[in-house]
Amino acid sequence: MKIDAIGVTSANFAATTKFYSLLGFKFPSFEPGAKHLEALTRPGEVRLMIDDVGLIKNIMGADPKPPTHSSFALLCDGPADVDAACERVRAAGFAVVKEPWDAFWGQRYAVVADPDGYMCDLFAPL
Repeated sequence: MKIDAIGVTSANFAATTKFYSLLGFKFPSFEPGAKHLEALTRPGEVRLMIDDVGLIKNIMGADPKPPTHSSFALLCDGPADVDAACERVRAAGFAVVKEPWDAFWGQRYAVVADPDGYMCDLFAPL
């Protein structure tokens, strides 16, 4: 088995796609009222799936609650790219949860949050 996709929910597809676009994801155009959207990927890449909160509530029978501990990590090209991504996120009005820092395990690391509260770790080897 292997990880094929990461899924998040969204109450506002426009805000969510703007956030993930700032981190380098590209999206196809989507129709108003869309309930599912996936970032464009190449064969073999892990997919980012975004689902409408109402759709997931209907499937699961409960409101989705974004994690406060679970997160996914995005490998950046270098330490400066971690800092630049955080600045793009902040400048667009999204949350930088943990400012970039040089982690003891040898990586430049930061944490940002999407509009629904999903945490995204940004990192690069030092």
